Amino acid sequence: MNLTDTTAQSQTESISFEFDLHHSPEKIWRALTDPVLLTEWLLPVAGLKLEPGAAFTFKTQPYPGWDGTVNCRMLEIEAHKKLSYAWVVGDMELDTVVTFTLTPTAAGTRLSLVQSGFKPHQKQNFGGARYGWKMMGGKLVDLLARVP
Repeated sequence: MNLTDTTAQSQTESISFEFDLHHSPEKIWRALTDPVLLTEWLLPVAGLKLEPGAAFTFKTQPYPGWDGTVNCRMLEIEAHKKLSYAWVVGDMELDTVVTFTLTPTAAGTRLSLVQSGFKPHQKQNFGGARYGWKMMGGKLVDLLARVP
């Protein structure tokens, strides 16, 4: 008997976080979609519109190897439930998708965050994004505790 393992190696990797928050989906949605609040916990944003296909940009100070710009395009919008957009960093050849899913719970909301589409050779980008989302997730938790 010949056995051949034909399991395809995954062509992409994903980062995934879950936050159990003691806040309503509406309040969390506001933090994900209000440009003023987004700037406080994520990055300064320009041109954000909640319309499928709408392009917008996150822009911060440049770092070595990154010009500080993330080009985004809205992919999916379900008010208070799901928000998904393309997250493209051109100078890093990073073309990923960020998806936030909000699920009501007895105590508030479970927020799921997934950034998918990292190529196998993008280990450094993957590690940097994972670190960044942990840090920014903490800032989101702090922001939600502060705002009404």
